[in-house]
Amino acid sequence: MKFFTAIDRYIFRLVLMPMLAVFVIAASLLVLDKMLKLFDFVATEGGPVSVVFKMLANMMPEYASNAIPLGLMLGVLFAFRKLATSSELDVMRAVGLSYTRLLRVPYLIALVMAAVNFANVGYLQPLSRYYYEQLQLELRSGALGASIRVGEFTTLQDKMALRIEQSRDEGRQLIGIFARVANARGQVLSITAREGRFLALRDRPDTIVLRLLQGQIVQEVPNESPRVLTFTRHDLPIDLPAIEQFRARGGKDREYILPELLRIGWSDTMPEDARIRSQASFNYRMVEVIMMLMLPLLGLALAIPPKRSTSALGVFVSVVMVTVYHKVNEYGQQVAALGRIDPTLALWAPFVIFAALIAWMYWRVAYVPGGQAIGWLETGTRIIVKRARTLLNRHRRQPA
Repeated sequence: MKFFTAIDRYIFRLVLMPMLAVFVIAASLLVLDKMLKLFDFVATEGGPVSVVFKMLANMMPEYASNAIPLGLMLGVLFAFRKLATSSELDVMRAVGLSYTRLLRVPYLIALVMAAVNFANVGYLQPLSRYYYEQLQLELRSGALGASIRVGEFTTLQDKMALRIEQSRDEGRQLIGIFARVANARGQVLSITAREGRFLALRDRPDTIVLRLLQGQIVQEVPNESPRVLTFTRHDLPIDLPAIEQFRARGGKDREYILPELLRIGWSDTMPEDARIRSQASFNYRMVEVIMMLMLPLLGLALAIPPKRSTSALGVFVSVVMVTVYHKVNEYGQQVAALGRIDPTLALWAPFVIFAALIAWMYWRVAYVPGGQAIGWLETGTRIIVKRARTLLNRHRRQPA
């Protein structure tokens, strides 16, 4: 007997396509929203465009932790909704296939997605969040390419004023350069150049060279007439400003990977506040992953509309339930991290309640003849819609 039958392969295709579509749509919406903010931030700080895409890449694991559960649940929901509205589900049930049997493939998918999300929230997301904040600090404090703004005067080490008219090739080629440099002997150099570029020195990491092409130098010496020099190429050394060193990883609990959270949270030598925060973060990640094993039941329970109905209310309810549960977990983690409530109670109590609700909804659909998970809500919605249509028709019939 084959483990995967034709029906299993059919359900796999029905689940896979909506699930991948939700992944792509959810990730795209989150990325587009964040991209606009990052472009504005990087432009304000004067950084190169490539930094935006590096920062977005480091945000993807955080977006994935939200998109994976939502995509899994909606993939199962849309698959069984299609089976229900096309009467294929009735045929499968008539030949003896139970809902539990039909969930074989969705649960295999759920196990794979839960493992992926476990690796994501346990290891990848903490590291990527740390690198994201490191990029933020480097952009604010930092690197010369991110501190010199086109069209503005920039002061370096109180010895040089530098202005660049245009920047091309992501800052590699500079057009229209003006620099005014003062030295300890009281001399002032006013330098103009058609173009130039920055070059790094291997043996002197705290100094960078600005190579200038096709320009003039006006040398002003006290009590002497200025001298004008024309050059084809001139190398101008620039001392880099001191860049703040970024802190070591672990300044925040969400930057610890799971083994580190376990070591800190259950160590007798660590301060109590650090242990509580680590326990809250660990329990938060665990409930988010383990709840994914209940999502196929929720998707099936909300996928089947009442007979002779194509209501999509279950789709709306499912998104609301998953979103609310995620927000409750976030709130529970924050309260537990402050020490106001035990981390286990704050995060596992909502999990038990939500899991019990899902189990009851699935039992209503699978084992109660004609049962509906949200039948009362479907009925109430139909009544409200019917009354609204009646009032609208009466308003249209009234003479102007």
